[in-house]
Amino acid sequence: MSIRAVRQDELPLLQDIERAAGRCFRDIGMAEIADDEPLPLDELARYREAGLAWVAVDGADAPVAYLIADRVDGNLHVEQVSVHPDSARRAIGRSLIEHLAEYAVRDGVPALTLTTFTEVPWNAPYYARCGFRLLDENGLTPGLREIREHEALHGLDRWPRACMHRALGESVAGSR
Repeated sequence: MSIRAVRQDELPLLQDIERAAGRCFRDIGMAEIADDEPLPLDELARYREAGLAWVAVDGADAPVAYLIADRVDGNLHVEQVSVHPDSARRAIGRSLIEHLAEYAVRDGVPALTLTTFTEVPWNAPYYARCGFRLLDENGLTPGLREIREHEALHGLDRWPRACMHRALGESVAGSR
C-alpha cells in the first residue's frame, strides 16, 4: 500500500469510497450518517489544489482510502479519512494519519486535530489508539469551536461528538 497525492480524475472515487465506508454506520443505528452525501467534487478539488488530499492506493494504483485536511488555528485538521470496507482492518487509515503527521512535522505544524463520534468504535476509540486525546471545552480553539457549531447545525450532535488533538514533534519524528 502506498500513499500519494490525489489526482483530479480520482475525485469521484473519493466520493465512492466515502459512501461505501459510511454504510457501516447503518449497522449501529446511524442511518442518517450512512445516507449523508460526501463532499461535492468542487470542494474535494479545493483540498487537492491546496495539497491537502491524499489517497492510499493498491498494487494497481487504484485508490482504496483517502484523507483530506484543513489548516485550522495553526494545526492540520483531519476533515475526512475514509477507507473502503473491502480494504478495512489493514491499518490503511492509520497509515494515512501517519502520512499527515509526517507532512505536518516537515511543515512545522505542531498538532493534528479532528472531530469524531465518541461512542463509535472506529471513531474516537480508534483515534485514541492513533495518539489523539480528547479535548474538553477549555481546550477548543476558535476554529474548532466553529467546526463543532457547523456540525451541530448539520445535525451531527444527535450522537455524542468531541474534538481530539495529537501533539506532534519529537514523538513522531522519533518513530520514523
